[in-house]
Amino acid sequence: VGGQVTLARATHYSLNGPFPAASHRYHHKPKRCLPIQPCDNLSSFPLLFHPSTKGSQIVMDMSQRTVKRQASFCNAITFSNRPIGVYEQVRLKITKKQCCWSGALRLGFTSKDPSRINPDTLPKYACPDLVSQSGFWAKALPEELSNEGNIISFWVDKKGRVFYRINDSSPILFFSGVHVSEPLWALIDVYGLTRGVQLLDSEMVPLDCLRPRSLASAHRAAIQRNSDDPRLSVSLCDLSLQHSSSSCHVPQNSQNSQQCSLLPSHLDSDLHFHSVHGIHVTVLDKHTVARLDHRGDERTLVFTSRPMRCSETIFVKVKAGVTRPGSLSYGVTSCDPTTLRPSDLPSNPESLVDRKEFWAVCRVAVPLHNGDILGFVVNAEGEVMMSHNGVSAGMQLCIDNSRPLWMFYGLHGTITQLRILGSSQNPDLRGPSVPSSPSCTPNTPTMLCSGNSESNLNTALNINLNSTLNSNYHTLSPFSNHPESPTFPSCSSSWSDECTICYENAVDTVLYACGHMCLCYACGLKLKKMANACCPICRRTIKDIIKTYRST
Repeated sequence: VGGQVTLARATHYSLNGPFPAASHRYHHKPKRCLPIQPCDNLSSFPLLFHPSTKGSQIVMDMSQRTVKRQASFCNAITFSNRPIGVYEQVRLKITKKQCCWSGALRLGFTSKDPSRINPDTLPKYACPDLVSQSGFWAKALPEELSNEGNIISFWVDKKGRVFYRINDSSPILFFSGVHVSEPLWALIDVYGLTRGVQLLDSEMVPLDCLRPRSLASAHRAAIQRNSDDPRLSVSLCDLSLQHSSSSCHVPQNSQNSQQCSLLPSHLDSDLHFHSVHGIHVTVLDKHTVARLDHRGDERTLVFTSRPMRCSETIFVKVKAGVTRPGSLSYGVTSCDPTTLRPSDLPSNPESLVDRKEFWAVCRVAVPLHNGDILGFVVNAEGEVMMSHNGVSAGMQLCIDNSRPLWMFYGLHGTITQLRILGSSQNPDLRGPSVPSSPSCTPNTPTMLCSGNSESNLNTALNINLNSTLNSNYHTLSPFSNHPESPTFPSCSSSWSDECTICYENAVDTVLYACGHMCLCYACGLKLKKMANACCPICRRTIKDIIKTYRST
């Protein structure tokens, strides 16, 4: 279908002003393109990305076949370097996906020569900004079809209808109304979830694709497939499938713009959910899990695929019902999820502390609503910090971070989905700084291993825990079946003389059941009376205190 259009004009035109008429040097005659042509009749010019007319966030390789969005979720509109023939498939391979955004690739055509478009006038979004102008047609690809490695082919037929197919699946009607009487260039917006694509060699539509299914019939088939599992309350189609080209763009653009202010400019996407999870959870993709049934608190524990790194902030996004807010359990463990079986995971995460490994469990104190974003980070001092929608909630737990720790979550109430948006090595909890002492935390969450603020005891405990205990004691496994006496630092005496809370009285109390001796009896009594009292060294729940008497 013709050759590459070369215009002698050097003038660029703004998309906001009147657009010049398309050049007729191409002499496109639609009737000659109607029959299915063999591949030998394709243009002798390879199909590439246009080298200069592209969004400000687009980075292109030297071959002009691969593009990637540098940052953000928009400003990534691209075009083909030459016109596309009728029934010529534009074939794309998704090379990079970033799960922290909503929406995916926007595909379509334009009758405007990209060489005559000023790149500085390109809008942020193909939908609805470009499609609202004459000569541009595009629509969003459904999110669940935008996985890495998928090959998307799209083309226009002689009636101006645009179809697409994923890999070797049947073609689906995308949209219609394209003017095929003029030369058409491919329009590709690398938007949202889709971060990188590669152009493959174009092909003519095969004969078996001339009778494509409609989008509605494909949607009905997808629903029928998901209905085979009666427990699956959230299907892929419910998650992100958009069928109306006019109803989905503005909410996604607005939602992503708001999310930009809550996330760092760069997020790593290598962290995802572990394959081991509770029996009432299903994995939608490697970054997203959903509850199979939300009528009660089932076994919904999920783990990260690898241990957390020091000072690495993990961002997650919740999806909850609209009727009432939900809640989320979270915590860290030294237990490698690979060693667990789904049947080992209880419905109540707090019961995990009876296992021999290290488990610290907490629950988000504030109600969670649909779209809320939480950030979790373990700093060098072993403090687990949390943020809620960009506002720091301060320290939630104090843990031993000398060993590899996996993070885990439990979905409760109306929480139906949890998505890992990504991670950032430099903590960016954005919001007012909150001191990292539990007594300074504005909202003390419900947790297994931390008590509420109470009189001077808690103040002393906050001061001494991080500065003294971690450096003066070698902590053993707090959940061993046969607790051993803790190892104290070498000194002239075989006993540590000072209480780790008051630093005045001698240590004379054993904590049951961990066996640590680090308190005087008076401080032990006060600590035991606190809600969710736990050992200052290992954070295991205090069941009782036992006063000891020395023989010398």
